[in-house]
Amino acid sequence: MTAAVLHYLHDPRCGWCYAAEALASTAAALPLSLRLHGGGLFPPGPLPQAMREHIRVADARIAALSGQVFDAAYLDGLLADPQANFGSRPAIAAVLAAEAIDPAAALPMLQALQHAHYRRGLHIADMDVQAGLAASLGLDRTDFEAARAKALQGAVDAHIAQTRRRMAGWGLQGFPSFVLEHDGREQVVPHQDCYGSPGTFAARIGALLAARRG
Repeated sequence: MTAAVLHYLHDPRCGWCYAAEALASTAAALPLSLRLHGGGLFPPGPLPQAMREHIRVADARIAALSGQVFDAAYLDGLLADPQANFGSRPAIAAVLAAEAIDPAAALPMLQALQHAHYRRGLHIADMDVQAGLAASLGLDRTDFEAARAKALQGAVDAHIAQTRRRMAGWGLQGFPSFVLEHDGREQVVPHQDCYGSPGTFAARIGALLAARRG
């Protein structure tokens, strides 16, 4: 029997992926392998005013459902800044760089980026911000910068394209999404009713694994 893999399709700039932080952390503690796939939700550059207002409304709903914190530095600073770069590509490159140095650092890097974005209002596309986050996770700055530069040379684009192909193959249209792979079979794991209840999500995965073993 092969080891189970939970595929986590995410985007560092996705508010609903921030809402799923506890779900991903809980899943990572289960007897399975958690693999991250960044999807490139936002193109490079600033967001139109209408999109920023849409995100603000969604963030309020996310906070109510999940309990996640959206600080004033983000709401009144970063999100209100018409020139802020919300592109996903640099943040996904940072996750890939952390993963290249230490596979176990991928999820902590994603979550560090989310906290920097939503709680501290930092520009997470910035190299110095990313390097500081990497250092906070115990990663060597020189190693991180080299891995990030390599990712930005093309690996991040190939990764995003592969994520999009996976989503199409699984019939998925949004982030976050979770797919359980076990013994050659793949199954989408519903999670929308689990925000704020990571134990429910863990129990659901456990039940799916138990059913496969049975």
